[in-house]
Amino acid sequence: MAEQPSQNGVNISKPGKRIRWATQRVGSVAARGKKSRIMSRLSLRGTPNEKKRESGGSNSTGIQSASQDGGEGSQNGDEEGGRRLFFNIPLPADARDEDGKPIAHFNRNKIRTAKYTPLTFIPKNLWYQFHNIANVYFLALIVLGFFTIFGVNNPGLNAVPLIVIIVLTAIKDGIEDWRRTVLDNELNNAPVHRLLDWNNVNVSEDEISLWRKTKKATSHSILNTFRLWQQWRRRKSGGGKGYTERAMDEPPMSTDNRRASHASGKQSINEDGIQMTPVPSPLPKEQSQAELSFKSPRQRSDTMFSFVPGQANEMETNADSTDRPAQSQTNPFGTVLDPLKQTPGKARFKKDYWKNVQVGDFVRIYNDDQIPADIAILSTSDPDGACYIETKNLDGETNLKVRQALHCGREIKHAHDCEKTEFVIESEPAHTNLYTYSGAVKWTQRSLQDPQKWGPERTEPVTINNLLLRGCNLRNTEWIIGVVVFTGPDTKIMLNAGITPSKRSRIARELNWNVIYNFNILLVMCLLSGILNGVAFGDSGQSWNFFEFGSVGTTPGITGLITFWSAVILYQNLVPISLYISLEIIRTAQAFFIYSDTFMYYERLDYPCTPKSWNISDDLGQVEYIFSDKTGTLTQNLMEYKKCTVNGVSYGEAYTEALAGMQRRQGIDVEAESARANKQIAEDRVRMLKTLRGIHDNPYLRDDQLTFVAPDFVEDLTGAAGEEQKAANENFMLALALCHTVITERTPGDPPKLEFKAQSPDEAALVATARDCGFTVLGREHDTMILNVQGVEQRYEVLNTLEFNSSRKRMSAIVRMPDKRLVLFCKGADSIIYSRLRKGEQAKLRKDTAEQLEMFAREGLRTLCIAQKVLSEEEYAKFSKEHDVAAAAISNREEKIEEISDVIERDLTLIGGTAIEDRLQDGVPDTIALLARAGIKLWVLTGDKVETAINIGFACNLLTNEMDLIVLRYETEDLNEVEQDMQRHLRTFNMMGSDKELKDAKKNHEAPAATHAIVIDGDSLKLVLDSKIRQKFLLLCKQCKAVLCCRVSPSQKASVVQMVKNGLDVMTLSIGDGANDVAMIQEADVGVGIAGEEGRQAVMSSDYAIGQFRFLQRLVLVHGRWSYRRLGETIANFFYKNMVWTFALYWFQIYDNFDCAYLFDYSYILLYNVAFTSLPIIFQGILDQDVNDKISLAVPQLYRRGIERKEWTPLKFWIYMFDAAYQSLICYFMPYLLFMPTQSVVGLNGYDLNMVTRFGIYVGTSAVFVVNTYVLMNTYRWDWLICLLTAISILLIWFWTGVYSSFVAADTFYQAASEVFGTLSYWVTTLLTVVVALLPRFASKAFQKVFLPYDVDIIREQARQGKFNYLDNLPPDAPPAKLAGGNSFRTDGAPNGKDHQHSDSETRPIYPPSVAPTAKTTTTGNRGSANGSDNSASTGPRLSGERPIEPYSPTDAPPSRPVSWQRPISFDRPRPSFDRCRNSMDVVRPSFEASNDFTSASRLMRLESNRSDLPSPRLSKGPSNLR
Repeated sequence: MAEQPSQNGVNISKPGKRIRWATQRVGSVAARGKKSRIMSRLSLRGTPNEKKRESGGSNSTGIQSASQDGGEGSQNGDEEGGRRLFFNIPLPADARDEDGKPIAHFNRNKIRTAKYTPLTFIPKNLWYQFHNIANVYFLALIVLGFFTIFGVNNPGLNAVPLIVIIVLTAIKDGIEDWRRTVLDNELNNAPVHRLLDWNNVNVSEDEISLWRKTKKATSHSILNTFRLWQQWRRRKSGGGKGYTERAMDEPPMSTDNRRASHASGKQSINEDGIQMTPVPSPLPKEQSQAELSFKSPRQRSDTMFSFVPGQANEMETNADSTDRPAQSQTNPFGTVLDPLKQTPGKARFKKDYWKNVQVGDFVRIYNDDQIPADIAILSTSDPDGACYIETKNLDGETNLKVRQALHCGREIKHAHDCEKTEFVIESEPAHTNLYTYSGAVKWTQRSLQDPQKWGPERTEPVTINNLLLRGCNLRNTEWIIGVVVFTGPDTKIMLNAGITPSKRSRIARELNWNVIYNFNILLVMCLLSGILNGVAFGDSGQSWNFFEFGSVGTTPGITGLITFWSAVILYQNLVPISLYISLEIIRTAQAFFIYSDTFMYYERLDYPCTPKSWNISDDLGQVEYIFSDKTGTLTQNLMEYKKCTVNGVSYGEAYTEALAGMQRRQGIDVEAESARANKQIAEDRVRMLKTLRGIHDNPYLRDDQLTFVAPDFVEDLTGAAGEEQKAANENFMLALALCHTVITERTPGDPPKLEFKAQSPDEAALVATARDCGFTVLGREHDTMILNVQGVEQRYEVLNTLEFNSSRKRMSAIVRMPDKRLVLFCKGADSIIYSRLRKGEQAKLRKDTAEQLEMFAREGLRTLCIAQKVLSEEEYAKFSKEHDVAAAAISNREEKIEEISDVIERDLTLIGGTAIEDRLQDGVPDTIALLARAGIKLWVLTGDKVETAINIGFACNLLTNEMDLIVLRYETEDLNEVEQDMQRHLRTFNMMGSDKELKDAKKNHEAPAATHAIVIDGDSLKLVLDSKIRQKFLLLCKQCKAVLCCRVSPSQKASVVQMVKNGLDVMTLSIGDGANDVAMIQEADVGVGIAGEEGRQAVMSSDYAIGQFRFLQRLVLVHGRWSYRRLGETIANFFYKNMVWTFALYWFQIYDNFDCAYLFDYSYILLYNVAFTSLPIIFQGILDQDVNDKISLAVPQLYRRGIERKEWTPLKFWIYMFDAAYQSLICYFMPYLLFMPTQSVVGLNGYDLNMVTRFGIYVGTSAVFVVNTYVLMNTYRWDWLICLLTAISILLIWFWTGVYSSFVAADTFYQAASEVFGTLSYWVTTLLTVVVALLPRFASKAFQKVFLPYDVDIIREQARQGKFNYLDNLPPDAPPAKLAGGNSFRTDGAPNGKDHQHSDSETRPIYPPSVAPTAKTTTTGNRGSANGSDNSASTGPRLSGERPIEPYSPTDAPPSRPVSWQRPISFDRPRPSFDRCRNSMDVVRPSFEASNDFTSASRLMRLESNRSDLPSPRLSKGPSNLR
């Protein structure tokens, strides 16, 4: 480091750099020179291993060897060890085919998530539809009907039902797929600036095949026709979109946020070709070498994004100037740019389509653009090579993430530079892991002193930090230049998305078996008919021989064969085709009702619940496992600073969801407590704002954005509690304002508005709170941070920033204060900071802070510790020197920087801690509790850190203190060791992981006891998903109430869903909002996407789209349960009614030698399923309700019949079939008994009714009456519409008989109505037939409801008694706590009330370990050092009502309360939030104390800081965290 003397003669180090993690920015020529000398020494002694580090195992160390020894290409573009990409270098001989073209072929960047194209829609859709065995069966019957020998009157008419089914299903599938196609086209045709007029050797000229040309022509013609129709429709209707169109899914909002030039790119492309819009290279004007090399971002040229006529030649001249070699000479990492290379100079970045981007292309991405492919970053507009991306389209997170350009490419600034590069990228094959990537850039450095001499061969690794993934958005960065590594299906996000599946509901799948059962019955009936008819016609001694002219067949055998197929056609209704038509109608209506439910309408986004798949609504009623993402699904990803502790004093007023959950479990009236707390918080907010304005009228403070409500903190800032606390509070806020990497964006105005952009939303919340308290970050100038401190502008020089990463769990900033002191501010996880505090100091402060942090964590807040360290000049100079060497290392750079940082981040002084709330979406805790009462298990699958997931688990009441936490985190790769640990955990539940236990687990649908919860990270999940361990892990999870999988990739999410779905044979539902949730959404039986404010990728791949997580309760518990129960009853009734009709025909064949004659008039057969019996069953499936929606939510236990699949079972099917067989016997033989004794029945007019058509009226009308009444008996809701439809259906057969038989065209049916209806015997027989047929069903239902009632029967009786009348005064979208009558959340069976007594240690209020240790927290028998408690005598447990809330002085403290809970400063002020939380806490579980990811006071107090010469603490091996 360059050292300069200060004014007082002391040497003060003033480095002009800011260190990012694994990157740096140098601010002076001297510093660059020093670094150059260090790099020169390192490159002289570099080893071959260093040169080829992370090269994927290749022996190549440079371009020349890569060209000579390259491996063979493959058809998919990836060699066995990965892929190689060449830039401005001829392909080696082994990478070319005999025509000189590349052997490797890479996927296009065009993506297709839709299943169909216009050309393939019809054949592909027909292929899918005829996977349904019933459709194949009906098609075979239609083909048979065209042969006249089988006696079909109108075979064309028989084909109509199947055609209707196929057409309706195809239309539905087409509409669903069209939406995906629209989004695909939006993305594929999005604009991007691609380098053209240069030779990309990695790809050959795309030869479009005839098939592809045909597909494109078909697609374009259909699309143009559709657009013309839309234009005509808009002109006719006057334009504008309706409510339905607004609910349709739109492309990701980020694609519409481009600059105007980008957004209009699509319009500038016409049929004649792509309008090439030249984009000028951002080159500075003529200037000196020093200015060119070291110009700061604030001094960039005006031509950065503007094209001024007349300057093009000047730019090109500068591009080839000799300043380049001098600039390259100062780059210690080397550069892939060869400034002396002669090029044509024709390359330009021009606007093109995403779908035309190819592997190996150079692309330029501008601010706010979306990334079109997986791109390795060469250079950015930032001198450090940094750029910021937003991944909201991937994971729903809006916080910025930093990525770094490769050091060797940072000198590339414009198109001509891209031509002058020569390098090779060796990349690993495409894979699904979003968080890892391994590659290497290799090039040969030309000597700048001797242009004819090539310098050393260079290699630089490419990691995930150098890669921009498709779907991200570039933010706060003017531009980046990169090269495309993976395109289209090979990109990480597309690999995780998978293929759009074709989902069928479970009932639809099981329906095939019922069809097979009925087909077997049909086969037996037809076989008997064929055999018996053949035998009968073979007996010439029968009477028929005198009246018939012989059989159709020439022999009895042929006659029997013809009769067999005739019987198949006659009895075809036994496998009802009308069932499939009706199911399509019912499911479409159900989808419409779901869409029209205003209580699932999200007004903020103008978005209703939108069904995407209309055929799986019944699956919503059988869900047993829900897999949920966290960020954007359970939470809003909106961090709010709520509380803090400074110098042992707790500040902040808040009433969190987790605290409400704790109090609810204790029987406290949460609504009253919440109202009281919120009133107090509102009053404190007013008082705090008044005091803040009194100190300083902060123009940047927005009253409505204040989240940290702590009037006592502001009063202490004025010195109300003494100068010591005032200084502590000021120093605390200063640490928040200085230790961060936040970017400040200023919006002009009076006063101007400041917006903070951060890599983490936590950081933005911390800096925003510092602003609210008067410590405002105004921005940065080079390495100086400008703060407005209580109205006074101050400047702080940030010397180094050691950023946060997952292994460090902390970040630090070394700052030179205005008084020239050097101070290191450090913030991080509490366990990490506590292990780095100076040993033997601040014992009382550490204890107070630890206990307060534990209370914050139990409230569901995310905690951080803040510490500092004052550095001497010598100490910092040593660190700076070592850090420079580590930062310049070629290999293991990050590890070396971490080791150096670890040394200086020790012996810290504790300042305090912060507590931030990750705001849950509205109603999330209530929804989770309601789903749990319904028997549904919720697993959280998130990419977040373990500690974050645990905090959210508490906040949404998924985790409680009554649970033991099992943390699975393995550092070993030994599967045997992991398996042994899994066996150890299973022994806790007396299990071994056997096949028999798995078989029993499939039958057991009970929710596990709330005693255990599992937390596992992605690396460990990869091990336990191995086939050797998967079953044991699944059984272990089955025994746990909650499962949280953290740091998991999208493919791992899908694997977990698949493991549970297939392993336990259960119905699963996945819900998420980001593109990283698409895989699990598609894998689950039901996928639900949340239409967030950012991206819509999850919505486009989902089956149902909702606006908020809370709508899931209504979607599942109301519509899902209704749909499943309705369809289960409808299908059973459908099989029943067709069985009655078919068997009535069959009984007649006994007396007709089975010759397949019709008992009924043919019009009866045509109208039976169409008119006589269709409406009651269809409307039963659409409108039937056992209980209304309010009761469904108030009593969620009703849903459990769906989990157990009791509404549609094989037993139910056979019961209905038995009912049908019995009733068909009654319907046929009751009239038969009337006709049999007399051989004839005479009407009132004297006509003989002994004709088959007249007898058929007796049987047919009775059957219709019985069937419709039976369906009505099985319908719960008898409203006017259902009763009217039933009456109409019954009367319709009499009406039709009377009308149709009045015409001569009725032939033998002529005058049948007048003859039969005028006979008293007909009406008496019909009445008796109906009573006798329905009596067994009526009796059995009465017995069941009286003596063996279902849950719903009891609830319906209670509803009739008025016990649910209180629900009538509540809206259907009222919170579940209100719908449940206030006692819905008791999980232990105890009543919910203020007088509830806690009978054991499991239910007593939570106390810190130092107050009320029990056997559950005492691990060594020593109450002192073992758990951080003092050695005072223990008293009995107190109830929450016994602890006084009024403030007290230290002398008033009861003897049993340790001094640590006595406030050392300013105890004369009430702190209601602090006392409220303390009163609600019960004893922390040992398993939570054992976890490094949960803030436990006793665990923190056991941590002793390690000296700086010791290695940093490491996480213990996975399962050992469970004590």
